[in-house]
Parts: sequence; structure tokens; C-alpha cells
Amino acid sequence: MFRQRPDADMIPQGWVIAVMVEVPGERVPVAHYFAVGKADRALAEWAATDLAQQAGTIASSPVDGREPVDAMRQILAYRMRELGLKTGEARALGDKYPRRWLF
Repeated sequence: MFRQRPDADMIPQGWVIAVMVEVPGERVPVAHYFAVGKADRALAEWAATDLAQQAGTIASSPVDGREPVDAMRQILAYRMRELGLKTGEARALGDKYPRRWLF
């Protein structure tokens, strides 16, 4: 019989990623936030950059000390369930700071 690990809900399953995007009409690149249901950081960053390209060109260098692509925080399994993010899914969160996803 399959037994679930007692700490299975505390295993990181995703990432919140910030991508600096050069939006037409804006003087400086704007941070766009993404929730990605991939445990591997590099894969999550690539998924976020793929979505960010739909909003505009990704910044090529740091802006005001922020990297163009920044993995902000891991999302734990129980938090993904609470917020409705499925494994492998990438979701655009917009350009407002995603407090709900980070805490």
C-alpha cells in the first residue's frame, strides 16, 4: 500500500518568478510576476520568461539592482493546492507585487 511521506505538504513544488519586461510607453522595464508549478528553479525561470515575452521584450541587464529574471520564493505543495496551481502550470500574476503568493 502506498504511504505518503509525513512532510509531503512541505516539499517545494513551484516558484514565484519576477521578470523585468520592457513595456512600450514605460521609461524603465516593469516587473511582471509569474507562478510556475515546476520544482526545478531553472525550468520555472524558463517557463516564466516564455510567458513574459507575450507582454514585451525582457530586459537585457539589471534594472535598479534587480536581475531581469529573479526566482523570488519557492511555493510549497500545500500552498499550491490552496491557490489552485497545478504541477507544470505557469500562471501570469500581473505587474503588482504578489503578496498573496509569497506569504
